[in-house]
Amino acid sequence: MTRALSTPDADRAAAFAADARSDGLAVSLVGECATEFEGRAERSLSAGVRSVLCKPDDTVLVHGATGRDPDAWATGGSVAVEANQGTLELRCGDGDAADALTVQFDAVHHAAAFDPADADAEVSGTESDLKERVLANPDLVEPGFQPRSTERETPAGPVDVYGRGRDGAVVVVELKARRVGPSAASQLERYVNALRRDLHADADVRGVLVAPEITEKTRRLLAENGLSFSLVE
Repeated sequence: MTRALSTPDADRAAAFAADARSDGLAVSLVGECATEFEGRAERSLSAGVRSVLCKPDDTVLVHGATGRDPDAWATGGSVAVEANQGTLELRCGDGDAADALTVQFDAVHHAAAFDPADADAEVSGTESDLKERVLANPDLVEPGFQPRSTERETPAGPVDVYGRGRDGAVVVVELKARRVGPSAASQLERYVNALRRDLHADADVRGVLVAPEITEKTRRLLAENGLSFSLVE
C-alpha cells in the first residue's frame, strides 16, 4: 500500500499523515522545516530542506541532504501531526518520554505513506481481507447495507466502501483492521462532510467505522458527530 501527495498545503498534509498513521503506515515528509530537539542533548536545526520519516512504532528520523545518520531523531513518545496557521508541526515525545522532537514545516514538497512490512511475508487480517468480508456480507456494516463502489474519490480522499442503506441514505464505510483511536473518527467525519458538500444539499449521508476494536474516546467522538461503529473481528 503506497500513497503520495505533491506540494500539499498544511491542512491537507496533516490529514494525509494522520490518516496514514491511523492505517499503520510509515509516513515520509520532505520540505522546508526547522527542528527543535530536547533530551539527550538540546539542539536546534535552522530551516532547510529535509526528509522526515515517521515509523509506525513512533520513531521519527530527520535527515539532511548528506550523511548516513539522521540529523535528529526521537522515539518512545506519542507522535502528533497538526496544521497551525499555514505551517505543519510534527511532535514526537510526551511527558513520559526521555526525548522530545518538534519539526515545523513552512512548506511540504512531497508526502508519502507506505507499508514497511516485508513484501514477501504472508500477511493475514489486513484491511483488504476486511473489505472482502464486508463486500461478501454487507450486513456486517448494518442490516440492509448495499455496497455500490470501493475507493470512491471525495475531496477529502478515497472512501473505502461507498453504498446505500436500507432507508436509501448514502453510507460511507471506513475500514480498520486493528484497534484504532480518535484519528479514525476524524477521518470518517471528513469523508462524510466532503460527500455532504459534494452531493445535493438535502442528501442524507451516514458514516460507519468498521473495526475489531476502538478506544472509548473514539466511541465518544463518533457519537458526538452522529457516526456509527460496527464491530467486526
